[in-house]
Amino acid sequence: MKAHNNNSGNELADQLAKEAACDSELKITYNKYPKSAVINELKELELQKWEGEWDSLNKGALTKTFFPKVKDRVAKRL
Repeated sequence: MKAHNNNSGNELADQLAKEAACDSELKITYNKYPKSAVINELKELELQKWEGEWDSLNKGALTKTFFPKVKDRVAKRL
């Protein structure tokens, strides 16, 4: 049994969605990237860069015993 049985609007939407999914020549019209995804990606890149600098430094040996990874330090929200 179909979920939208006997509802012409839903039947039409289902048909159009199936046609669009199967059409390899259909031009993509939505190419936006959510702001939240960009922010999360930038935060991750920032953490990776910070981690590289943290690992390469000879200073802060005592601090590194408490926070060997930058993500550990960030999680503490100091």
